[in-house]
Amino acid sequence: MQAFQNNSSAPNERPAAETALICLRPSAIHGTGGFARTAIPAGTRVIEYVGEKITKAESLRRCELNNEYIFALDDEFDLDGNVDWNPARFLNHSCAPNCDAELDEGRLWITATREIAAGQELTFNYSYDLEDYKEHPCRCGEPDCVGYIMAEEFFDHMRQRRARLAECANE
Repeated sequence: MQAFQNNSSAPNERPAAETALICLRPSAIHGTGGFARTAIPAGTRVIEYVGEKITKAESLRRCELNNEYIFALDDEFDLDGNVDWNPARFLNHSCAPNCDAELDEGRLWITATREIAAGQELTFNYSYDLEDYKEHPCRCGEPDCVGYIMAEEFFDHMRQRRARLAECANE
């Protein structure tokens, strides 16, 4: 297994929990969240999501132990971000995120998808599939929240399902 870390070795760099663009503090969404220290322009690479490079078999084993910090890298390997030196693991899910996770040459970046104001919480869509979705309620608080953490491709399906359930409840 291989660890991926930021390559900076500057003696005066901030602790892993802080970066030039992000500070960590309590979040209204969930636990600890990452917040913009300064205004962040759209398209900015906010932070690299780092961790341990693991095989798909090891990834499955860790997921079965409820590890929710694993990203797919390719057909052979995944990235387990559940490590102390990965402050990006504190970024919360939102159904209307201001960031996106982008894989570029084997590195996973959290990138701003729109202008982000200083002090605003940084979020991205965790893009879970529909399997066991009820185990992952969403607390993002967005007006169009679908109620569960899932990939945007499933939002319409979930909204239709919730509408049908509401109709049945009113009958």
